[in-house]
Amino acid sequence: MSQAKVEFFRHNIGPEEIGDCVRTLESLFHTTGPACARFEADFARYLDVKQVISVASCTTGLEIALKALDIGPGDEVITTPMTFIATPNAVLYVGATPVFVDVEPVSANIDPALIEGSITSRTKAIMPVHMYGNLCDMRQIREIADRHGLKVISDCAHTVEGRRDGFGSAGLAEMACYSFYTTKNISCGEGGAVATDDDRLAERLKQLRLHGMSKGAADRYRGLYQHWDMVELGAKGNLSDILASLLIPQLPKLAGYLARREAIARRYEEAFQSLPGVDFPRVPANTVSSRHLFTIWVQQRDRFLHELQLRGIGVAVNYRAVHLLSFYRTKFGFQPGDFPVAEKIGDSTISLPLYPRLGDDEVERVIQAVREVASLLATS
Repeated sequence: MSQAKVEFFRHNIGPEEIGDCVRTLESLFHTTGPACARFEADFARYLDVKQVISVASCTTGLEIALKALDIGPGDEVITTPMTFIATPNAVLYVGATPVFVDVEPVSANIDPALIEGSITSRTKAIMPVHMYGNLCDMRQIREIADRHGLKVISDCAHTVEGRRDGFGSAGLAEMACYSFYTTKNISCGEGGAVATDDDRLAERLKQLRLHGMSKGAADRYRGLYQHWDMVELGAKGNLSDILASLLIPQLPKLAGYLARREAIARRYEEAFQSLPGVDFPRVPANTVSSRHLFTIWVQQRDRFLHELQLRGIGVAVNYRAVHLLSFYRTKFGFQPGDFPVAEKIGDSTISLPLYPRLGDDEVERVIQAVREVASLLATS
């Protein structure tokens, strides 16, 4: 009898989250209201920032963060080709141009040593992406940004809990954008947030997430009716109380979730440390990783992942290098060889199951499958 599939991911939504969601559904407010406000306050305390603005997705967060800095047509934003398409797409949404910089071969994070060579008179911001839950070298990135008068917007879709050099994931950036997509460390299916210590930016973000309106529904209908104005062109990107109610109970559980993912990741590292043909990214020094993803880097990637699937192991690819996707090749003329480190990672990467509900027996099945496939391909 064949074994059940080891799923690539299972969410953490349980009775407490469902109960809170039901109470919200039974309440008066379903759109952005008291549950969003409570989550924003709780998350701001967790991140140790002044303000959090909840949004419909991390992509929306990145877009309105750029708009809040008045970045638009004619401007350039430096970022990485080793990321999900949302990162450079957000730059295009505001009419600016993404400028890619290659990544570090050990971490897959943007290589700070290459950033200054890509700065021009049109550069307005740097948008680092903290891959797999490991923070970039933000101290060096901040120094570069300050030296050239640039802003920093961190893409924190992979890290909530991460720390490096004494700073949390929101540290050393004007704004940090988070994802609550279904596979993230805390999730509500779809959702995101922007964190900032700048009160002026926070107020503008609140307007930009909802059409550029001066007042949201919670403000308009609290007490006597208040008229609203449209002060600029914004997005329809607010989070609902229904989704926020799923997030609130997860925040106190983050430490426990991380401890379990850390234990699984360390077991993988131990098992694959000396496995021929298999490599994996290393956690940088002075870093607490969010352990969002555990990826391996292999030759014959597509055959390797198909063999894992045939053995009942759920896998994903995070990510193929963005600049070689059809849209970016057509629009900007990118070619193989433009960013060789990102391309090598993009052609070799496989993400393995890594989540708190993954059982020890399932972890061992994943390890055994990887060993079997590595041996098979080594002899074929």
